[in-house]
Amino acid sequence: MFNTIAITAVPVLDQDEALDFYVGKLGFEVTNDVDMGFMRWLTIALPSDPERHLLLEVPGPPALSEEVSRQVRELLTKGALGLACVLSTDDCRKTFDTLSGKGVEFTQEPTEQPYGIDCALRDPFGNQVRITQPAKGPVEITEADKARWSSGS
Repeated sequence: MFNTIAITAVPVLDQDEALDFYVGKLGFEVTNDVDMGFMRWLTIALPSDPERHLLLEVPGPPALSEEVSRQVRELLTKGALGLACVLSTDDCRKTFDTLSGKGVEFTQEPTEQPYGIDCALRDPFGNQVRITQPAKGPVEITEADKARWSSGS
């Protein structure tokens, strides 16, 4: 039935600022930048995964009414829309250091998890982006892991 997830929409408030962040700092490449009159169709992809795109989309008509668009923008700036994407890397700590050097602000430093090492950041609009270095081999989640996660630490 389906073959892939081709495009995932990421809400942003300013597409040029989004390009500075996702292309300039995180290393994505622009795959489409089309003025459609009523909206700008702007997609990006990682050079290593050119078939999977992020649509950097400003919430607004025609998809949303002005009232709903305003509400979505407010939620976005509060970080309430949740996870934009999870990016995979071979070396989470090195990626963290590289991006920190480019001025990327992280909300979580690299942390050992049963499933690997990961860290988190927010884009300029409040979207959460996680960076994960997957563990090698099978992963076993212990009761201690479950208790730690449920306590929020």
